[in-house]
Amino acid sequence: MSESIDSLFENAIERYKAGEDPQKLIPVFKDICDRVPKNPIVWICLSWLYLLTDKADKAYKAAQKSVKLAPEDPQARINLALAMLETKKSGVREHIEVVQQVLPLDSKIRAEVEENIADGLNKKPDWKSLQRVKNWLEI
Repeated sequence: MSESIDSLFENAIERYKAGEDPQKLIPVFKDICDRVPKNPIVWICLSWLYLLTDKADKAYKAAQKSVKLAPEDPQARINLALAMLETKKSGVREHIEVVQQVLPLDSKIRAEVEENIADGLNKKPDWKSLQRVKNWLEI
């Protein structure tokens, strides 16, 4: 990412962490995705925001792009699994199994996933799909 895109991304992440409404951040992340369409991290963030705002179809498309760009990224796989659960698509197990294989190998990645799941359940306490994924991952 270029310097201005980096700062735009970092600013948007800080706004999210400060508690800004995910709905207001979606256009910012969409703009960044348009500017750097091959960056999986931005697609992961966009899919997460869509999931938080009950836009499962859009989350599914963004998560598919992130998994295509970074098939090894557990958060991309989790977001795709969540979007698939929300849209009642099959094939969730494959993505959960990949994450289950990666988490024991890297404590830093596991901690990030745990933090993201806690954040999701904090922002959306009745999120049944995320609770299911958390249980499957034994987090």
